[in-house]
Order: sequence, then C-alpha cells, then structure tokens
Amino acid sequence: MIISELLASQNMSQYSLSKKSGVSQAAISDICSGKTALCKCAAGTLYRIAKVLGVTVETLLEAEIEREKNTDFRASFETFKSSVCHRVKDMGDLDFIVATLQSDQIRVFYERGWYPESLYLLAMVDYLSRVNELPIYKNYNDIRCQRLSQPVYSAGVLLQSAVLHTDKYKKDAEMNAIPEFIRFNIIESEVRDVI
Repeated sequence: MIISELLASQNMSQYSLSKKSGVSQAAISDICSGKTALCKCAAGTLYRIAKVLGVTVETLLEAEIEREKNTDFRASFETFKSSVCHRVKDMGDLDFIVATLQSDQIRVFYERGWYPESLYLLAMVDYLSRVNELPIYKNYNDIRCQRLSQPVYSAGVLLQSAVLHTDKYKKDAEMNAIPEFIRFNIIESEVRDVI
C-alpha cells in the first residue's frame, strides 16, 4: 500500500500517523493492510492522512488506482470535488491554478474519459482566474465546448430532494450555481467553505 511505503520512507509509524492526523489507529491499520481501500475512505480521512504525509489526496488515490491496473476504477466524484476544494484552500488560488496547468491534469482526465473530473477542474481554474482577474488559459478551448449530458448535483442537494420529495433544492442549487461550473452542467455553488 502507498501509505505503508510513505510511512517507511518518512520513518513514521502507523501510531504516529494516527496521532498526527486524528484518524483512528484501527482505520490506519485497515488501510495499510489493504482491508480498507483508500478510494472507499471519506474525503476528510484522505485529506488528513495526505496532509500529514506531505502529499495530495490525488497522489494517494492515483497510486492505488495504478496498483490495481484498472483505469475504469476511480474515487467518487464527491470525494474528488472535496479534494480539489481542499487543495484550493491549502494552496491558494494562484498556486492551485499554476500547479493544475503545469500538471495538465485537465487533459489527462479528459483523455481518460473522466469527463466530470476534467470539466470540474477546468471550471475551477476558469472560476479562480475570473475572480483573480487573470486571463483564461486557452489550451483547453476544445474541452470548454463540452458539456455533461445530465446535470451533476452535490450529494447534499440530491439527498434533500429525495428525502423531501421535491425538486426545490435542485432548482435553488441551479439558481445559485457558479457560471463556470454550470456551463459544463455541474451544479456547484460553494467551493470556498470546506471543512
């Protein structure tokens, strides 16, 4: 497991990782032994572990996916979105934009057929560029003309709509959606207020 390798390279014990990250020692043990797959962990758990180990959540997930050699398998979109928002919060807008453009992750996801992830990252870069009054990076214009066939709502909005048997929450989310996201049919209204 990638976490075991990172622990060994940093001469850190599972116990120490548990104490520093706030993730239970049992959960760390299950992850390191392979009993619990990283992609099944909550976004907050992944974030806390990654932060202590000095890597990104994407690094942890990509390493696990590569190990499984199954390119069709990936973390949930909710986990991905949460991870991106946490990276923006930790890195700051400009560093996030630079790192994302340098890694070309938008194109990598797109070519892999992971369209929601690709379009979400592109929307985030475009949104952050607009709010920071930066020019739009034009190398992704071919991707900018794409759109998901069905709207993608947050899990919270879907849950509220299902439990209360009303589309009111979906409509409200659409009305408050950030333009750069809704352009791709991703209903996202909050990227700053992450815990």
